[in-house]
Amino acid sequence: MIPAHQEGDYWHSVAQGIEKAALELRPFNVSVEFIYYVHAHESSYSKGCDALRNMEIDAALIAPNFEKETTELAAVLQTRKVPYIFVDLNIEGARALKYIGQDSHMSGYIAAKLLMQSYREGQKLVLFLVNGKDNPAEIQMIRRMEGFMQYINESFPQVRVLEFVLNKDNTTTDYEALENFFKNHPDAELGIVFNSRVYQVGNFLRESGRKMEALIGYDLLDKNTDLMKAGYVKYLIGQRPGLQGYRGIRALCEYVVFKQNVLSARFMPIDILMKENIDYYFEFD
Repeated sequence: MIPAHQEGDYWHSVAQGIEKAALELRPFNVSVEFIYYVHAHESSYSKGCDALRNMEIDAALIAPNFEKETTELAAVLQTRKVPYIFVDLNIEGARALKYIGQDSHMSGYIAAKLLMQSYREGQKLVLFLVNGKDNPAEIQMIRRMEGFMQYINESFPQVRVLEFVLNKDNTTTDYEALENFFKNHPDAELGIVFNSRVYQVGNFLRESGRKMEALIGYDLLDKNTDLMKAGYVKYLIGQRPGLQGYRGIRALCEYVVFKQNVLSARFMPIDILMKENIDYYFEFD
């Protein structure tokens, strides 16, 4: 169960990794069915959880979103003795067999350490948020932001931190709001987007003829890497989404089919990419 996506999206890479593992495991009579939900839409996620509850399955790979619904789903799967693995985000209280993904807090901490290498006295720092900090769907963003702010508070307590909430549904409104924001804060020179939507800020900078001293974001979408090569995004943090999906299916097969024990967590490397090394990066051997 993963978010619905388009080709080239982060979750498309996860799906490709799942399909790669399923193809390799086909000789062992392993098959995979997908349930899709709309990320950050609680009713859609609830419907996905309901659909999973009503399926006859041997195991489940889940990209969790809302904590309450995930915990309730986990309780049902535990009662039915159906093993499940989380990818991308871990809901610790839901007691998955295994978590495959980054340490969200540490990735935020490292992002701050990286970004602040470009800091000059008097510059402001912008946190570009896709939803508000209190949105229950944004657990991942919140954990990254907590790690990010831990480093800022430890090492740069004097820096002024601003917040800007991106409009992911209306780029015209987004552009106008960003235009006003930068007019009011011309010294906002450092910025971070805590997910793959750094292209929204990067596209604005390119179209408006602006540049920030340093902008960092997540995930190696083509539109993100293009902006990095053009100089509008300085760093991207890669999460190896395809490998997450691939290893998730492989681990479930090892546990269910081959009766092997699996480790409770497999943390993905926190890959730091810049325009000088992006062309040498690959996810699978």
